[in-house]
Order: sequence, then structure tokens, then C-alpha cells
Amino acid sequence: QVQVVQSGGGLVQPGGSLRLSCAASGSILSIGAMGWYRQAPGKERELVATITSGGSVNVADSVKGRFTISRDSAKNTVYLQMDNLKPEDTAVYYCRPQYRDFKFGSWGQGTQVTVSS
Repeated sequence: QVQVVQSGGGLVQPGGSLRLSCAASGSILSIGAMGWYRQAPGKERELVATITSGGSVNVADSVKGRFTISRDSAKNTVYLQMDNLKPEDTAVYYCRPQYRDFKFGSWGQGTQVTVSS
């Protein structure tokens, strides 16, 4: 099993930047990919970005060119760099691992990102 702990987030003005972190522990070698998701009030949770154990990345069209997913393997941490934030990016952001057998692990605790002037 893998446990993930998130950090980062907060309140930022439109056009600003934030970086979220997701630190994993436990059976790290069982991770096939890590994903960032978000859930805005009244909306369903949506996939924002993923990065595989091989380093391949995928970013949702809604954030492409503004958000970057990366990882530090030495720290077992995945990051979501969010630039040029917009009010519609306001949501609770979650990370979640996907194992090599394609099953999903537990959600992180969630972190609030609020974009407002």
C-alpha cells in the first residue's frame, strides 16, 4: 500500500502561481502512475494531470500550458506547478496513486486552492 500526503495550496490572485506537493510512502515500487485531480464546488472530481513511473505526462486540456506535473524520485514526491491561475481553477486538489496492476490507491487529504482577487 501507498500513503500520500499533500502540501501547498492556498489563496492566490488571478494570474498568480502555486505549487502543490504529493509525498508518497510505503510500497513505492508498486506505483505505476500518480495523478492530480480537482473538485470544484458543485462539480464532479476531474483528472488534471498524470505522470507515470516512466516519466510520461498527460495534462488536461483545460490546464494545458499553465499547469506542469513533475516528480522528484529521490524524494518520492510529485508536484503540480500551477501558473497563470484563473478563478475557475478554484477547487480542492487531490493526488492519488495508480498501481502497476492499474488499481487505484487512496486519495490524499485534499488541499484547497482559491483563485480570487
